[in-house]
Amino acid sequence: MLGVLVPAVLKDFEESIQKALDYGGNSYTIADIEELITTGKAQFWPGETSCIVTEIIEYPRTKDLHFFLAGGNLEELEAMIPPILDWGRANGCTRATLTGRRGWERSFLRDTGWKAKLTVMEREI
Repeated sequence: MLGVLVPAVLKDFEESIQKALDYGGNSYTIADIEELITTGKAQFWPGETSCIVTEIIEYPRTKDLHFFLAGGNLEELEAMIPPILDWGRANGCTRATLTGRRGWERSFLRDTGWKAKLTVMEREI
């Protein structure tokens, strides 16, 4: 599993990615995600039936590996996370973050050291 994109591989996961994008609103399209990955601003982690998209966010005092999108089988996603975290550590990240629907708070993440810290809210203006 590599954090790189082969454009044909991304096509295999468009449905999972689109579901995650639909939940998050209209901030990104599949084409936007592909551009982020192909330009190296995000990393694409494909599994057999699941995928994760991450990005590194640098702050003045920390460097985060941010889990930006995920979709597919929960058991497979759980198995995918440790090597991605290893990759983040190897690239200088000291913290992992994620943005997702509230259901993730009750998933395997809770049992593997993740905890809810903030809630993101929005409204149309």
